[in-house]
Amino acid sequence: MPKPPNSSKSKKKPKAKPKSRFTFKAFLVFICVFTMVVFGVIWANLFKPYPMENKKQLLVISSGDTYSRFIDRLAEEQKVSFPIILKLYQKFMIHDSMKAGVYELTKGMSVRQVLDMLANADNAQMNRILVIEGTNFKQLVQKLKNDPNVTNTILDLPQDQLLKALDISYAHPEGLFAPDTYFFAKGETDKKILTDLYRRQMKALDEAWANKAANLPYKNKYEALIMASIIEKETSLDSELQQVSGVFVRRLKIGMRLQTDPTVIYGMGDNYKGNITRNDLRTPTAYNTYTIFGLPPTPIALPSKKAIEAAMHPDDSQNLYFVATGTGGHKFTTNLQDHNRAVQEYLAVLRAKKQEQQ
Repeated sequence: MPKPPNSSKSKKKPKAKPKSRFTFKAFLVFICVFTMVVFGVIWANLFKPYPMENKKQLLVISSGDTYSRFIDRLAEEQKVSFPIILKLYQKFMIHDSMKAGVYELTKGMSVRQVLDMLANADNAQMNRILVIEGTNFKQLVQKLKNDPNVTNTILDLPQDQLLKALDISYAHPEGLFAPDTYFFAKGETDKKILTDLYRRQMKALDEAWANKAANLPYKNKYEALIMASIIEKETSLDSELQQVSGVFVRRLKIGMRLQTDPTVIYGMGDNYKGNITRNDLRTPTAYNTYTIFGLPPTPIALPSKKAIEAAMHPDDSQNLYFVATGTGGHKFTTNLQDHNRAVQEYLAVLRAKKQEQQ
């Protein structure tokens, strides 16, 4: 006899609903959008044109500069938005360090092309020459001789022949070349460089002479250049240039000796070993302003444009003396009594510093 059917009929399991395809499509859309955004960010940083104002621009990379610091500077200057993109590109795609040099960029170059360029020193198109204010001509010549990117054609000539080769009518080269940072093509000749520096210095001198103050004690602009070179050597503070000029101009006017140490040092030449003795101050040379009246016969260094301007525009105080403070700058005074007191204060500062070092 058949078994009676179970009173509780087994229920059929409901069929599983097919997974919605919407989630998968949304994921694909998200991936596509994310990829486009990432690609857009990469493109916007790596492949966009390097920001430039002119058709050509010089980019100076100094010794010790790194890609990381360079990229951070671009970000600080708001030239790129995501510096991490550039750093990752450099880390994985540029297998070398940044090379010092002066690179010539052209409008339209991408940021990526610039990054690639900086890894190869052979790409440096230009040469940077730093002519320091107060450098003398002998030091300038040696600097050019030591630069492998300068072609030596006249530097070994005697001074008179060198000046003739440069078509310069002055009898002495000191002070005639402008100190500054200059950029030249690699392999440029020394003659071209010196000619350029000479023209710049003469332009600065001519412009300052044309707008000089009244009643200056200079016979001509060359004497003003001599004064500018002395001012340059006496102070490194721009704020003191006119004050130093004022002291020396007033001394010239009243027939008082300039008594400036830098002229003594220049006159000593190679005999100067780092210190001036009392005997050095008493030993006559054409440049010893402790023994001669008036200006020395030539400049004693390459004066900056600021020093030339100061020589043409001395201050209008009554100061006739100045001495270093020992803590930076100089103290200016109008009479010998105050000056001697300032000298004693300076010596006291030196003694205190010496004791601290012991």
